[in-house]
Amino acid sequence: MTTRLGLGLPQMRQYDLGKDVPDVARAAERLGYESLWVFERALFPEPATQGLYGIEGLPWPDEYRNVAEPLVTLTLAAAATERAELGSSVLVAPLHVPFQLAKALASLDAASGGRVVAGFGTGWSHDEYAAASVRPFAERGRALDELIEVCRAVWGPDPVVYDGEFTKIASAVVGPKPARPIPVLLAAGSGRARRRLVDHADGWLPNALGAEAVAEQWRQLRDLAAERGRTEPIRTVLRVNARYRKAPQDPSGRRPFHGDVDQIVEDLAAHAEIGLDEILLDFQSTARDAEELKDIAAEVYEKARANGI
Repeated sequence: MTTRLGLGLPQMRQYDLGKDVPDVARAAERLGYESLWVFERALFPEPATQGLYGIEGLPWPDEYRNVAEPLVTLTLAAAATERAELGSSVLVAPLHVPFQLAKALASLDAASGGRVVAGFGTGWSHDEYAAASVRPFAERGRALDELIEVCRAVWGPDPVVYDGEFTKIASAVVGPKPARPIPVLLAAGSGRARRRLVDHADGWLPNALGAEAVAEQWRQLRDLAAERGRTEPIRTVLRVNARYRKAPQDPSGRRPFHGDVDQIVEDLAAHAEIGLDEILLDFQSTARDAEELKDIAAEVYEKARANGI
């Protein structure tokens, strides 16, 4: 059985949002990519007050200076496609007002014929939390817990009733409803986040940190699911932030998914052996424009399928 392949949509400043997003989305669907994905980066603090991922001294990459809003990007892709799923890996969910995010996702799912995959995470940027002014950074876990509950309520049958810490919905009709139950996937690295995933989510959104590391994380998550009595399968979508280059990269010290197409496909094969459901390939940061992005996506897809991935 082949691994499903998804493609990251162009959100960065070298792309023409209105033209390139529909163009890349249509091309990816024609090639055979089964899903299209966005990520969220709300701002770029300057000067930096915090390192990348909260790691002191680690600089933010320059491409984060201009990242298009994820739901706008997905809406453009939805209008240009017919079959591909439309996912987020990830939305920094606590930056959003829960009720409004739930309604926006429901509307997009209804409009696209049931193709939305809601991938949520808590994020790590203090500056983004301060700018969003929804909940403080320290409350991000509780905020995500409530947001998931609000989404389930809003997407469910009317009348919608919810009495949470910050969201209060007194009996109300809320439409449109999703075309089908929207799957909720979570990025989960810590123990508490993994428990949240096992107890309340449909799937997992790991990052490609190397095949051995991902395989060990997946084993730990399955063990936790067994401990907590979960019987439903956990859907898995691996995010790959690829760094493409035309010439092969020196194998000594090469990081996963850094290199030419053959090296990327080699890494893809190693990660596919883990048994994850899907791999999301994001090439946008190193592509010069949409034409190069489409060319890379086509060559990787064709070589991956030719290699049985």
